[in-house]
Amino acid sequence: MLGNYLPRQCGIATFTTDLAQALAADNLDVQVDVVAMSDHPETVYPERVKRRVEASEHEEYHTAADFLNAGGYDVLSVQHEYGIFGGEDGDYLLTLLRAVKMPIVTTLHTVLRDPTPSQRTVTAELLQLSERVVVMSQLAVGILEAEYALSQDRIDLIPHGIPDFSSAVIPNIKEALGIEGSMILTFGLLSPDKGIQYVIEAMPKILEADPGAVYVVLGATHPKVIAHAGESYRNSLLELVSTLGIEDSVRFVDRFVSQEELVTYLGEADVYVTPYLNPKQITSGTLAYALGAGKAVVSTPYLYAEELLSDGRGLLVPFRNSEAIADAIISLHSSDVAREQMLLRANQFGIQMQWPQIGKRYANTFSEAIQRSADSLRSMTEPKAPADTCLVLPHLSTSHLSTLTDDTGIFQHAVRNVPNRAHGYCVDDNARALLFTTYLEDDRKLTPYLVNMQSRYLSFVHDSLNEDNGRFRNFMSYSRQWLESEGSDDSHARTLWSLGSVVHRSATMGHKNLAADLFRLGSPAVYKMNSPRAWAYAILAADEFLNTYTNDERAHDLREQMASRLLRGYRTYRTDDWRWFEPVVSYANARLSQALIVAGQWMGDQEMLAAGIESLEWLMHHQSNERGDFRPVGSDGFWKQGRPKAEFDQQPLEAWVSVSACISAAHATGDQEWISKAENAFAWFMGRNDLAVSVYDPSTGGCRDGIHADRPNENQGAESTLSFLCAHTELESAFAWQKASKNSVHLI
Repeated sequence: MLGNYLPRQCGIATFTTDLAQALAADNLDVQVDVVAMSDHPETVYPERVKRRVEASEHEEYHTAADFLNAGGYDVLSVQHEYGIFGGEDGDYLLTLLRAVKMPIVTTLHTVLRDPTPSQRTVTAELLQLSERVVVMSQLAVGILEAEYALSQDRIDLIPHGIPDFSSAVIPNIKEALGIEGSMILTFGLLSPDKGIQYVIEAMPKILEADPGAVYVVLGATHPKVIAHAGESYRNSLLELVSTLGIEDSVRFVDRFVSQEELVTYLGEADVYVTPYLNPKQITSGTLAYALGAGKAVVSTPYLYAEELLSDGRGLLVPFRNSEAIADAIISLHSSDVAREQMLLRANQFGIQMQWPQIGKRYANTFSEAIQRSADSLRSMTEPKAPADTCLVLPHLSTSHLSTLTDDTGIFQHAVRNVPNRAHGYCVDDNARALLFTTYLEDDRKLTPYLVNMQSRYLSFVHDSLNEDNGRFRNFMSYSRQWLESEGSDDSHARTLWSLGSVVHRSATMGHKNLAADLFRLGSPAVYKMNSPRAWAYAILAADEFLNTYTNDERAHDLREQMASRLLRGYRTYRTDDWRWFEPVVSYANARLSQALIVAGQWMGDQEMLAAGIESLEWLMHHQSNERGDFRPVGSDGFWKQGRPKAEFDQQPLEAWVSVSACISAAHATGDQEWISKAENAFAWFMGRNDLAVSVYDPSTGGCRDGIHADRPNENQGAESTLSFLCAHTELESAFAWQKASKNSVHLI
């Protein structure tokens, strides 16, 4: 198990500890070891914790993966919450998960309906790397299906576990606290989003109906709140109590309580309240505990509460409404029949949430993950000869490129062939457009109009640089507002590649010099990145840059360092039947092979070159159908090691990067067969694909956004159109190189 663990003071630590104990019960016959995420080096963990990982230390994720791989474990259970792992939105976790060689089952403690771009990127890869995914509410299942296209057969809905309250010995807490009336309880780590002030404000009205009532706030302040704001929130609550003159009716128990002590408080409570302020909260262990204890519950209608308290298992009140909280608690006090019916429904529902039952359900999920992983392993087929090609390149049109471009840059998306302003712009597509203009310039096909377009795309890239962190931002709204402080690792490194190409190919000195400055400012950030694609784009970027600045030591170091990382990844994951850099073939795949080929060729490293060629041969073989036509791995699930390839949705980007990589292989080896493979990949655009339809639209000069199982995607966005244009330009240059090679005389 990987997650927070007691004695760390947080809900996930308690959950992980309880689940580990439930799994290790004698009747399940499961050995459970723990890798604990640690926020304090001096924390003393129990024997079950075999290793700790300091969240902010990226290298420790590598060593933890090595430890897990050496341990002979059957499955890795990950307890996921963005904030407990290091990096941007916890993306350091992905470093570990990419490296482990066992099925992964991830429990999502947070599922966001509207994630940030960074959170979406992390979550998408996390889901991709996981054999199975556990959530705690039906709402979360729906979000994963709608937002991430995750198939329901990979999701297990398992409620939050709770103790068996029926066997607990309950001392008289009310007597000890001097409570003569109702005991109203809220427990958990304090933070401003808990909304406790609204229950305090409700107390004067409650006291009119029940003069002996006492509100007990049980729990210490959250450690992260203390680190940033001290006890300011708790002090504000104390001040509110004093202002209202209800000091005798509100009690703060300021400590992190054990489960045993918590059970005693819940056993004595008359009403449990969760006045939380975040409507999107998808889980709450405290609410699960209260319901399982058969308590009358009053809650604000955050997502988890709406689901858990449905069918009369509790009362929901509006957010930030003290009057409604008071009325709900008073109604429970005044109606014994209604309260007893609620308690009965809560108790019946809570039985299925007790830890012994939850442990069995997790054990079944782990067994399913192990079995599915084993069943999906299969032998690879022998390569088939590619079909003969007689490819005639269509006329190159930049008409749709112009349609998609305004005075800011190129729009991301289109509705059919009409620009879609709603999604604004991104540096990814402006960098691709910038790259394309440099290809035209290299072939002496850049018109004065396209020189101006190059300037526009370069201006967008320049504006995207956040000088505070040395990162290129990615997404910009149509109103020209940046939507993030930095983009993804891949978009950053891809942008460096376009800048390197400007430095190499542009004839406009102002463009070259600005691109060189931006390249130097943006390249240091790559060293902190853990994405193999970012490494690959950085290699291609440095290679372009070095064509002009041949002695630039920083560019040489960037190419060598990233190539070494990429080669190390290939050594780690390569097997006889999986000749790849990571345990999944996802997107822009051939760029990884291409980068090693380019690096190996110009660094004189034969191992790198051989690894690049071998991986590309393997990839192109598996990107072919039974006729030998190009058939890229689909983006609807990708291809995880040991599982079937996704057949759709097939993306134009994959055809382009395959064309590029095959051309690089031809240049590095002199083998003209690679040009035939590049032609074969390009033919996918022209109709040699599963649907036998042209993905390229000659009437607009645009390219459709891919092909589904039953139809092409008729939208013609920037990425797709630029994929076609770049592939066309590169292949046309390759044909010219091939012709010159055949006509040349070699002197020995």
